[in-house]
Amino acid sequence: MTEQGSGGSASDVGPDDGTDVAARLEDHTTFAHVDDGFERLWTPHRMAYIVGDKPTDEPGSGCPFCTAPDKSDAEGLIVHRGTHCYVVLNLFPYNPGHLLVCPYRHVSLYVDLTDAETEEFTALTKAAIRALEAASAPHGFNLGMNQGAVAGAGVAAHLHQHIVPRWGGDSNFLPIVGQTKALPVLLEDTRQLILAAWPAA
Repeated sequence: MTEQGSGGSASDVGPDDGTDVAARLEDHTTFAHVDDGFERLWTPHRMAYIVGDKPTDEPGSGCPFCTAPDKSDAEGLIVHRGTHCYVVLNLFPYNPGHLLVCPYRHVSLYVDLTDAETEEFTALTKAAIRALEAASAPHGFNLGMNQGAVAGAGVAAHLHQHIVPRWGGDSNFLPIVGQTKALPVLLEDTRQLILAAWPAA
């Protein structure tokens, strides 16, 4: 193998047989393809997330939203407990203050909620927005429920609504290129800020 600094570089040769790298690489133009103008970011590591074990329709089957209420508020990252629903911090937040509104009952679809659950689900969503506005003055919010795995639900078996505070310039190259999200506030510090700002009943 050619040493670096001796007229060539390690990238010009094979790992141990001295062959030219270009000679070992297949020319992509020889493959069947149609140029559609898109670039591809290949993420095969996500297959473990896609095909891995997920909670089923059975309550408590490894469901994080069933087990969180059994923990202390601090351990479960719970911000507020209602009668039918509760509010919890997302363990893997998109932004600081990313909250989830969840029914205690293990149901998968919004239409599965009872009228009482629906009323509290909506009321807690509004209360969470008010608390986040008071705690961190976001410029906007993303609100949404992903119904079913095909729609992007990570835990499709247990309904949950995302409340994501947004600020101008909070998106950059890090999540795509570096697979990293910069979060300037620790989860427990965020929980305490939201608790302090939670509107009185």
